[in-house]
Amino acid sequence: MSDARRVRGLDLLRGLAILLVMLRHAWPEIFGGAGIVGVVIFFALSGYLITGLLLNDLGRFGRVRYGRFYLHRAFRLLPALVVVVLAFVVIEGILDVRGQRDLVPHTALLALTYTMNIPGIGDGSWVLDHLWTLATEEQFYLLWPLLLAFSFRMGRRVAHLATAGLAGAILIALAASLVWAAPDYALVYTYPTSWAIAMIIGSAARMARARLSATPLLKPGSTSLRFLAALALLAIMALSFMPEAKHQWLSYALLGPAVALSTVVMILFLLHWEELPSKLLLPFQWLGSVSYAAYLWNLPMVAWVAFLHLGAWDGFASIIATLVMATASWFFVESPVQRLRARMDKRTEERQQLVLTRA
Repeated sequence: MSDARRVRGLDLLRGLAILLVMLRHAWPEIFGGAGIVGVVIFFALSGYLITGLLLNDLGRFGRVRYGRFYLHRAFRLLPALVVVVLAFVVIEGILDVRGQRDLVPHTALLALTYTMNIPGIGDGSWVLDHLWTLATEEQFYLLWPLLLAFSFRMGRRVAHLATAGLAGAILIALAASLVWAAPDYALVYTYPTSWAIAMIIGSAARMARARLSATPLLKPGSTSLRFLAALALLAIMALSFMPEAKHQWLSYALLGPAVALSTVVMILFLLHWEELPSKLLLPFQWLGSVSYAAYLWNLPMVAWVAFLHLGAWDGFASIIATLVMATASWFFVESPVQRLRARMDKRTEERQQLVLTRA
């Protein structure tokens, strides 16, 4: 199965992740751990899928096509992000809804340069504070393709050792930051190394996919895999009801890896769901398809809806507003840009084929 094909089962996982994030932002007193659980799911899934794309390049061309890779990332991520940042600049910069006008230029710069998670460069407005996760992801993908391609030239064994080495380095950096921050562990919540292990776990799972799928417990379609996937889902849901995760060192040491491993089990279970087994799952699939825009818009909607003082309806209103904006983003921003990118890719491939034919 090509990693380029969109798997509907994985959209369910995206839908679950963004639902947990929205629940955490709407009712933090109930879903204390749901936000970071959803983020770790996104990280592990991203590591799995992006590594699949990189491995496809290495298999077909013997190299990673860095220009194409980063251009595709830009086409996928930047348009929707720019729209959200522009909305933030207008609403906070002109209307000053949250009284944070002075922070607008710096916050916009942090958001657009993917540096919201870098300590020591100044805090931005909390309205866009959630963009630290995008920064963590993009910084990881500046390093990971280079490391993967370089190590693969020396063989798969070396690539696996390099992956283990990177995981070890991230864990050492995490441990050092926790020792430094103790007892105020919330200080490291958004650091680049605090949750990056989830992307390593997802990446390692993709590298070992054939071996994992050959394991009797994880064999596609097996009863044991269904059972493990059910346990993984239960673990994810249970951890979502934990108290606020950022204040406990165990959250960083155990919660991140546990959720990432649970996500890998869910991926292996859902990977072959090119069609959904029930129409009842369609709302989750749709939610997964707009999950990126929903993530971008959710915290701003929480902030701006709260300004309306709707009381007990704030949470519901923020989720509805998020879904409206995410759907609009999908139809009017993301889909047109993706169609443009597809046309550009087709023209590039046709030109390359013409050159090969003439040669």
